[in-house]
Amino acid sequence: MACMKTTAAVSVIALAATAADAQQKQVVTGPTATYWMSAQTMSGFGAGMGTPGAKPSMSQIMAMANGGGGANKTLILQLGSSRRPTGEPTAEHLPPQGLRAGASLPLLTPRAQPVQRTEETPTFSRDYQKPKGRMLIFWGCGEHARPGQPVVIDFAKMADGKMPPGLEAMSRGLNVTPMQPPSPSRNATYGEWPNEKTRTSVPGNGSLVGEHLIRGTYSPDIRFSLNVGQDFLGPLNLTTNAIGASGAGKLGWGPVAGAQAYLATAIGGGQNDTVVLWTSSEVQASAFSLPDYLSNGDISRLVASRALMGPQTTACTIPQEVVKVAPQAMVQLAAYGNEANLSYPERPKDPKVAWNIEWTVKVRYKSQTGGLLGMEMPGARQQGQRPIMVPGGEETAPPTPAEAIGGALLRGLGGRIPRF
Repeated sequence: MACMKTTAAVSVIALAATAADAQQKQVVTGPTATYWMSAQTMSGFGAGMGTPGAKPSMSQIMAMANGGGGANKTLILQLGSSRRPTGEPTAEHLPPQGLRAGASLPLLTPRAQPVQRTEETPTFSRDYQKPKGRMLIFWGCGEHARPGQPVVIDFAKMADGKMPPGLEAMSRGLNVTPMQPPSPSRNATYGEWPNEKTRTSVPGNGSLVGEHLIRGTYSPDIRFSLNVGQDFLGPLNLTTNAIGASGAGKLGWGPVAGAQAYLATAIGGGQNDTVVLWTSSEVQASAFSLPDYLSNGDISRLVASRALMGPQTTACTIPQEVVKVAPQAMVQLAAYGNEANLSYPERPKDPKVAWNIEWTVKVRYKSQTGGLLGMEMPGARQQGQRPIMVPGGEETAPPTPAEAIGGALLRGLGGRIPRF
């Protein structure tokens, strides 16, 4: 009997020890350095912009308005570290040769600007006028808008404190997790590219595949390799962009390898100071406010809730009601890819061994395209048009209506592509 009690006691002790081991949390420190790479592929409207901040030429404007201009790639590099260098902070990214952006991409640390404090006295204009105009908000793919659409925001009524029905649901958002890239405010030392000194662009055939090295005076060496599945997303191509016989807008695109979700949006102007917004989201929420990049978890969740279209989707119809009030809308299509997350050293399997992280790397992916709703697709220009002469003696076909409208839009926006 005593032997049985002893055995039972030993078993209880063993179980307790096992439970204690299972509950033991691994000690994790670091990382010392955090590195983010934001990789975007642009085609169609906006592809001709080239280096961020550059002003497009008239030929680029014409090509973009007609949905052409090829494809280009943008890359944003951000390095943050908990270390402070003894001297001037310097760092660089040595990319694989296939990136074709140069042998070294210097990560410049922005100089802190002095804060100028001024006392301002609130003033009110004597010429104040109540805001005018309306905003019509639609959502969802289909021949017709769903019941309860559009949400109408009357700016004059809102100034009087009258909130329109449906605005509360529209303003709830999609609970996207805020992303926290490296920054001067979050890190002891910070560097970025492109910057005010170097703005080398990435050509359309540039690739991230291969060995990468980031080194500097305030960061441990960061060495990693990206494979084919971790390269830029391919370009998005609108294979269909037309207004059908029913009056609805027809959008179709080729699938992008690696894309996990798609989102289509449109913005246009109607009569009487009316702005029209539409998104492919099936959720009555503000999909217009989605950031440029999404985490893997948010992508999966938003596809499941139908706020984003799934990776198998290659077509969407803009409702007739949207096209009727905004026949010259600008459409944009975005593809989101899963981010790559790397760290060094590897996490020890034994929870009793501390994981002292030296560095982490996050690579984010997006591809987008756009154009004017119903515009001619590249190569679809009518045959038999008489070419005209332009300064310099170069022959070219006269601009299509879409080209003329697109050029006017860009000139009116100072060369900026609206983001919605």
